[in-house]
Amino acid sequence: MQPEGLQTNNLVTMVGTAITEMTFSHDIYGEGFYKFDLEVARLSQIADILPVTVSERLTDPGLIQPGNHVHISGQIRSYNNYSHENSKSKLILTLFAREIYQQTENDDLNSSQHINEVYLDGFICKPPIYRTTPFGREIADLLLAVNRSYGKSDYIPCIAWGRNARFAAKLQTGDRVRLWGRMQSRSYQKKLESGDVSERVAFEISISKMEQPNEKEAEQ
Repeated sequence: MQPEGLQTNNLVTMVGTAITEMTFSHDIYGEGFYKFDLEVARLSQIADILPVTVSERLTDPGLIQPGNHVHISGQIRSYNNYSHENSKSKLILTLFAREIYQQTENDDLNSSQHINEVYLDGFICKPPIYRTTPFGREIADLLLAVNRSYGKSDYIPCIAWGRNARFAAKLQTGDRVRLWGRMQSRSYQKKLESGDVSERVAFEISISKMEQPNEKEAEQ
């Protein structure tokens, strides 16, 4: 059962372990929002550390504690974080919870199982970047605009591999795409103007399947 009012073009199901306490994030029209980090293990046993945003109306901020196994249904949201220090904006992704509860041993899912499922239906908003690694692996980066209500959109970085990368390389700005995958965290190094190297973390959707709707579906 989907949470009431949840848009069907941006769906996320996540099951993982809270690794930080909930701390206050921001306030919108008197509604407080909190954030915490969720650890979600991959099959390779590498863990993604993902940021979660949740309204105070969904859960008491003190209920989610480090070590709790948490089930979340929601959406991928993006926003620009403006830095006054360098006058630049950085695109930030977060898992926006629309439903959240603690997983128990009596639930259908085993308490040790982690789930990371993302479905997006949106539009290519800049030309995809296709490349190959020194080992010949094909990769494509794309930015997907997923519409929200009231004329807003979330801009979500995605990455495709292999034949999905070849498919993505042929897409053009404005093309509508549906994709399935998982949200992942990736560490990288950024060289600063001072010459120093800064450790950064990027969040993106790793695509497992993608397709374009047919003409009849595209008109809807």
